Order: sequence, then structure tokens, then C-alpha cells
Amino acid sequence: MDQLFEAIDFVENSLYEKIINDISMQQYSIVENFFSNDEVSILRESLLNKHEEDTFKKAAIGNRVNETIAKSIRGDMILWIDESKADTKERLFFDKINDLVLYLNKTCFMGILQKEFHYALYPEGTFYKRHLDTFQNDDRRKLSFVCYLNEEGWLPENGGELVLYLNNDRQETEKVIYPFPGRVVVFESQILEHEVKPVKTERMSITGWLKTR
Repeated sequence: MDQLFEAIDFVENSLYEKIINDISMQQYSIVENFFSNDEVSILRESLLNKHEEDTFKKAAIGNRVNETIAKSIRGDMILWIDESKADTKERLFFDKINDLVLYLNKTCFMGILQKEFHYALYPEGTFYKRHLDTFQNDDRRKLSFVCYLNEEGWLPENGGELVLYLNNDRQETEKVIYPFPGRVVVFESQILEHEVKPVKTERMSITGWLKTR
């Protein structure tokens, strides 16, 4: 009976269905306005406030068990977001992410049990060379998630574009994605190598992963 009520209460979400269909067809999805303009402004303000508090750290390569700082590979500054300590602004972010996770687990049986997110700020001149989002000692990351928080009016010539490397019929192609504010990119962590091109104007985002057991 409980399962029957759960099925009745379930409402299809066209935005989430787009993400599911895109990933099943091409291993990535680009979503405009996943967060509203007002929500993006709130999250950008949260990032900038935390950065002013000097709590950001130089990003490393590898996971937390085995990480090293390598400026020749990546140059962004990050601050991990602890959901259990999230403030009102960060709660706005996690509420929508949790809604997406619930939908994915109900409709696709993805078995997403954990998530990890951080603020990311790329100063002018920084980049992140081509890489994969999984590690030899930890392959729990299922989906990579990037939410861009840049200022309105962001231009392609500002740099910092995300490049996904796709293998179609054994031929590699590149998908270039510009970090326009409010845009969200979701892609398969264990399959798609990617990089962030050099930034010419400070670039801001929330980046993270949805993880299985």
C-alpha cells in the first residue's frame, strides 16, 4: 500500500528527464537555468563571502587519501561544502540537489548514496588539464556536476570553457561548453575525460559528484 501511494505522489519532472535522456544518449547533459538568476546570485554571493574570509585552499590532484598540489595541472582554489553545516544560502543548493538525487534513484535505480561538493574559483591565468574524475583507489563517483556562478554578461572570450572529450564510433571529438551563469553540466565521471581551458576572467562555480556505494 505504501508503494502505491508513493507511485501516485510521484510526478515526472521534465528538467530531470532531460538530464536522464541526455546522459543515456551522449553521456553528458547541459541544462540552462537549473538555478534561477536570483538563486545564482545568492550562491555567487556565498562563494565570494567565503573567499573573502580566506577559507579557500589551493586545489590538489588525487583524492583526500592521496593528494598533491600540482600547479602545472590545475590552478583553482576550492572550499568543500559540508551539507550538515550548510547555511541558508547553501541549503538552497542542497535542497535542489537532493531532489534531483531522489528522482534519479527512483526512476533510474542509480543507487546514489553520497555526494560531495565544493566552491571553485579559478583566478585569471589558471586552468585544469585533461583528466578523469575517478581514482584508482576510489571509483564511487558516478556523475560529475558543475554549476556556474559567473557574473551576468559572461563572454566566450573570458576563457575557462569546459571541454569534454567524447568517443563516437572510436573517433574522439570535443564538446566545448562555456561557463555561462546558471548553466549546469552533468556528465559521467568514470567515462568522460575533460579539462578547463585557461581563464582570462575570474571563473566561479560549485562543482561536485554524486556517488554510489
